[in-house]
Formats: sequence, C-alpha cells, structure tokens
Amino acid sequence: MKPWLYVAPALALLITFTYVPVVNMIWYSFHYWDGLSTVMEPAGWDNYVRVFTDERYWQVFRVSLYYFGASFAQIAIALYFATVLSFSTRFRNLFKGILFFPYLLNGVAVGFVFLYLFQPGGTLDTILGGHTPLWLGDPDVANFSLAGTSVWRFTGLNFVLFLGAIQSIPGEIYEAAEIDGANRWHQFRHIIAPGIRRIISLSVILAISGSLSVFEIPFIMTGGANDTRTFVIQAYDTAFQFRQIGLASAMAVVLLLIVLAVTWLQRLLLPDEEVALS
Repeated sequence: MKPWLYVAPALALLITFTYVPVVNMIWYSFHYWDGLSTVMEPAGWDNYVRVFTDERYWQVFRVSLYYFGASFAQIAIALYFATVLSFSTRFRNLFKGILFFPYLLNGVAVGFVFLYLFQPGGTLDTILGGHTPLWLGDPDVANFSLAGTSVWRFTGLNFVLFLGAIQSIPGEIYEAAEIDGANRWHQFRHIIAPGIRRIISLSVILAISGSLSVFEIPFIMTGGANDTRTFVIQAYDTAFQFRQIGLASAMAVVLLLIVLAVTWLQRLLLPDEEVALS
C-alpha cells in the first residue's frame, strides 16, 4: 500500500489535468455548445461529419508538410552536432549551451523575436540588403520562414536526446573500433547510429506529432494569415472566435486520433529492436 501513497499525488495531477480534460473534450464533441451557455444541445456525430466533409478543415494540413520537412532537417542538424560534440572537441561545452539555449526560451518570446527579425526593413533585410521577399507577407515564403523558426527553437531538444544517448554507449567500444582502424564515419555508422536507434525513432514520432500540432509560432507571428493557418489554429479560431466549442472539440479528437494512428504505424514499420554493441 505504501508505494501507492508515493505515486498518488502524481496520479491525481495526471488524472485531473490530462485524462479528465480529454474525457470532457470527447463529451463536448458530441454537443452543440458556445462555451458560455449552461445548456448543451446533443449533436450526435454531426460535428465529426462536418470535420470530415468540410474541405476547409483538411486543406490546412498541407501547411504541416512544411514543418514535417523542417523537423527532419532539425533531426539531421541535431544528430550531426550531437555526434561531433560527443567526441573531444574544443569549446564543446560552450557549443552545447548555444545549441540547447533556444529550447529554454518561451515560445511566445521566440515568436516575437523572429517577428522583428522577419519584418520588412528589419534585421534580416538589413543583413541581406538589396531586394528581399516579404518573409511573413508572401504566402510562398511565409511557411518556410515559420518552419525555419521552428527548427531554430526545437533543434536543442533533439540535440540533448541524441547527446545523452551517444554518451551512454560504453567508451570501450570506441577504443576497440579505433584499434581496428575505424574512423569517425565508421564509428557513427556501426556504433552510434545502431546504438541510438530507439532515440532516433522517438525523435521521428515527436517530429510527426509536432508537425501536425504546430500552434504558437505561426499564431504569434502571423495569426494564421497568408496561408500559414495550421489545423490547431483552425480549431482555436473555431472555439474562441466562432464560439463552436463542440466542433472544435471534434477537431481536437480527430487530431489526437491521427497522431495516435501515425505513431502506431511508425512503430509498426520501424519496431524497436534490442541492439547489442559488442
């Protein structure tokens, strides 16, 4: 009985702030409700039918492709620096701090900083000089700018995950590889990559779910204008601008199911396998 007493506070918080809201969200999705009225009208499956049949709610998913591509660039950058800095390198602690620092910043603060960076006549235009595009005003460029901002902010998270996994590999394996004549590329290919396969798989899952649920950076920087509206921004506007809480809840449930399905499919295609480095 005593072990349960130790985990009870954590379980209470988890249930109260995670599972109860999810259950409420599912309940709201089957009703018409404006968020203020004391009466909710049953809607049956109408909200879900509208989500699946209205093209406006699915066209925004193409915006996620920009973040999906950027997330893999983010993984590649993080993996490269984690590998390089896992070996003896000058000023490596300094570089570790520089890479991880953006992840510590508040997302809203990051959005405002890059908003000033990308504004017409702003810092980036001053540095580049000459004719520059409207980084946030041109629909053909805006999503690239926002995705680049996301890469800058979240690379540090992947970097720390990869670095911790690489440093958990016993040093004797590297020493044996060096004796056998393996260079850094061979060590990465045959030791590091197989040894951190589970972390890479986790990063891919986070990349997929993150690209589908992007919110704060485009919301702060463009508000969803110029073809930068994501599915979560669409759900937010549906709930708080158009006061359709039931429909927005249905959109959130659909997004949750999509993320779970994609994660399950990814784990099915790339299952975790025990890797023995010896």
